[in-house]
Amino acid sequence: MNTPLSEAINAKRDELIALTQDLIRIPTLNPPGRDYRLICEYLDRRLRKAGFETQLIRAIGTPGDGDKYPRWNIIARREGTVAGECVHFNSHTDVVEVGQGWSFDPFGAELADGRIYGRGACDMKGGLATSIIAAEAFLETHPDFAGAIEISGTADEESGGYGGVAYLAEQGYFNPTRVQHVIIPEPLNKDRICLGHRGGWWAEIETKGEIAHGSMPFLGDCAVRHMGAVISEFENKLFPAMAARTTDMPVVPEGARSSTMNINSIHGGQKEQDDDFTGLPAHCVPDSCRIVIDRRFLVEEPLDQVRDEVTGLLEGLRATRVDFDYTMTELNAVLPSMTDRDAPVVQTVARAIRDVIGKEPDYVASPGTYDQKHIDRIGKLKNCIAYGPGVLELAHKPDEWIGVDDMIDSAKVMGAALESLLLNR
Repeated sequence: MNTPLSEAINAKRDELIALTQDLIRIPTLNPPGRDYRLICEYLDRRLRKAGFETQLIRAIGTPGDGDKYPRWNIIARREGTVAGECVHFNSHTDVVEVGQGWSFDPFGAELADGRIYGRGACDMKGGLATSIIAAEAFLETHPDFAGAIEISGTADEESGGYGGVAYLAEQGYFNPTRVQHVIIPEPLNKDRICLGHRGGWWAEIETKGEIAHGSMPFLGDCAVRHMGAVISEFENKLFPAMAARTTDMPVVPEGARSSTMNINSIHGGQKEQDDDFTGLPAHCVPDSCRIVIDRRFLVEEPLDQVRDEVTGLLEGLRATRVDFDYTMTELNAVLPSMTDRDAPVVQTVARAIRDVIGKEPDYVASPGTYDQKHIDRIGKLKNCIAYGPGVLELAHKPDEWIGVDDMIDSAKVMGAALESLLLNR
């Protein structure tokens, strides 16, 4: 589809590459929450040049916020020449830890064979850059539009979004009287519309023991062995039960159509020493072992059932295993979220995908939660989707990348959606 807007986006290809590279090169690692202010200031300079009015907003008092790692967000707004509805593009600016196994510099943003490599390339700095280029091309092509365009860069999505979208929603920035359409450019592939996500429940389980000399473990009580019994119960009972459940939600990839649980971490016994420590460990029976579990559940599963299922296994061990004791602390809980397929933003983006890409869109749901949960539950704004470039399965992986052609196509879809929603035709 050749239109003045699509040609304007084609002309910005090099600019899109450079913008994406600049964003990747700001190492906004979360945890702990590095360089949030730096990336907001970069976006502030960029968007003010395009005529946006900007606000930098610190989410004071939210989890992780402090003098060392303040939680900064940016919202930019460009008003049209007449009244109308507001379309908001929301992207998170934080990225997860790098991990091992990279062939490219994780923050080098190298361009190779039409792909830009780096941590956050697809999740989701490529999507952020795409939305900016789409909006700027739209403004250049249609200076006299109705309504408003907003672009936000928000903190902490990778750790729940409470220092980002949740805080902004609580302050009224996603009130449906202020914003009517929200597109979150998460990497769900350029021909998919993501309607929502599964639920999530996170908890820490600690098993208790008694310290003793490691040569006489019979005089103590090994908390790690107790945790081994917990994990055995999970392996033999919980994991098979979850695998047998499926959802009617269109969750991708296929494995996420069932309930899942990940054991995020395990810590037992002595604390790990600093890297420069050259001594040997002491000989002690561990009196504590902790795991963090990440349980993703289906819309068909009530949250109380999810909690009770784990608690039931732990209570069964308390009743049958000698000296077994535990505590469980809930860390967070998020309910599933879904937008109706007949919602205005869904129908608009679907038409744009048909026009730009030439195929019917796939309608999917995300295996993990993202910031739609806060726009839905706190903002009470249901007209929200995730749509953006990138391959979902690359998120959080080594050698993460974003395809330049995919970003161009997605920018054209976003631009066409803006034309449908903000032009008085």
